[in-house]
Amino acid sequence: MGNGFWSALARLLGLGQDPAQQPARTKQSPQNRPSTRSKATGTRTARTKTVDNRAADNSRPPRSEATPRPKPGPRPKAASNPAPRAATQEQHDYAGDFTGKAKLGYAPTPDGDPDPGEVVWAWVPFEEDHSQGKDRPVLVIALHRDKVLGLMLTSKDHDRDAAHEARYGRLWMDIGTGAWDRQNRPSEVRLDRVLQLEPGAVRREGAALSEPVYNQVAAAVREAKGW
Repeated sequence: MGNGFWSALARLLGLGQDPAQQPARTKQSPQNRPSTRSKATGTRTARTKTVDNRAADNSRPPRSEATPRPKPGPRPKAASNPAPRAATQEQHDYAGDFTGKAKLGYAPTPDGDPDPGEVVWAWVPFEEDHSQGKDRPVLVIALHRDKVLGLMLTSKDHDRDAAHEARYGRLWMDIGTGAWDRQNRPSEVRLDRVLQLEPGAVRREGAALSEPVYNQVAAAVREAKGW
């Protein structure tokens, strides 16, 4: 074949063409190129975060099961008997004021028991309401059956209102001072009201009157009560 044929074929196939005459290929700038690495990096980052989250989840301590709270036990029942009170009406029922006749005699004995002639402390009910009262010193004048007979003492001076007291039948007698009063105040004893006390109601032994003073009190009680 002639050279004309090959030249024509070369032009058709683009062979032997001057590079300057060939069309320039457009180069893609790095900004225009699709960044496969960034996508891959993004994917890796996402995967890394997922792995980190899983690792964080695995690093958390396992949840402890809720500890069951103990059930409250049954409430204790209220005591049927209230706590005892010292020398109160709930402890010692008062038998009432003594209205009989008793034999009086001086017989103190330092044995801790209430004896005639001794001044002791006991719960004394009020005359108008035996369910109420207060602690007072009491002069024991006799023991009658299973009761302690006594006269209440006071440090109040009733000489100033003797007429008023006598109007209501209350008779008082001075007995002087004694160890039953810490302030050593003069005391008076009430003659017209004789108390009936349980031996257990007497809380402690105080002191004792002298026998002459006791005999004076006994004589005044016999006169006031008609014994």
